[in-house]
Amino acid sequence: MNIKDKVAVVTGGASGLGLATVTRLVEKGAKVVIFDLNEVKAREAVEQLGDRVQYTIVNVTDDESVQKGIKQAIDVFGAIHICVNCAGVGTPGKTIGKKGPLPLEDFNKVIGINLIGTFNVLRLAANEMKNNEPVTDSGERGVIINTASVAAFDGQMGQAAYGASKAGVAGMTLPVSRDLSEFGIRVNTIAPGLFITPMAATLSEKVIQKLSESVEFPKRLGRPSEFAELTTFIMEHEYLNGEVIRLDGGIRMSPR
Repeated sequence: MNIKDKVAVVTGGASGLGLATVTRLVEKGAKVVIFDLNEVKAREAVEQLGDRVQYTIVNVTDDESVQKGIKQAIDVFGAIHICVNCAGVGTPGKTIGKKGPLPLEDFNKVIGINLIGTFNVLRLAANEMKNNEPVTDSGERGVIINTASVAAFDGQMGQAAYGASKAGVAGMTLPVSRDLSEFGIRVNTIAPGLFITPMAATLSEKVIQKLSESVEFPKRLGRPSEFAELTTFIMEHEYLNGEVIRLDGGIRMSPR
């Protein structure tokens, strides 16, 4: 797919990997609607990136909220060709902790945002994509990119909820791509490792150095721009479909 003048929806697009993706898409000539709950950050992104970017406050776990966001994207830009799901939380908690079993509501919250929220947005975005005119000779109408994590495969202690949620995102990649193939919609997932995100920015230099040493090569945390570059590569590479791609410098996470 040629990204220029296509319309993208990016969840969690006001910061971190999502904002890097929005920035990259604008550089490639796309129009973007940010779905996020942080209105201050979303407004800042629009002010920084210009009138090719709009935002709407969306709770990815809420059906009505996402439907309103999808409608706004269509009303403003006329279509949706690309959906990148970056919204997520990483709330830790051991199965049995000092205060007893992990509260079920904590587990449900992580699953609700990371897994159910991802599916909620992609299903509604795909329902609009199927109405697009084909944009390639093969009949491509849309591209969906979801964000899993290396925790889907190498979950650490305290990541039962997070690992399960991201394994679910990885696990639905192929079946959803099969479901949407008749409409010319591709579905892929990126599983990032350790990246420099707002959460990582709160860590000390000593902790960041230790994390960097656990990466095989290069010995550093990933840059959000590298995640964003992979998203646009996937968009432009029509034969890439139904795949989960680790982006992690070769890291395999230790138990703790």
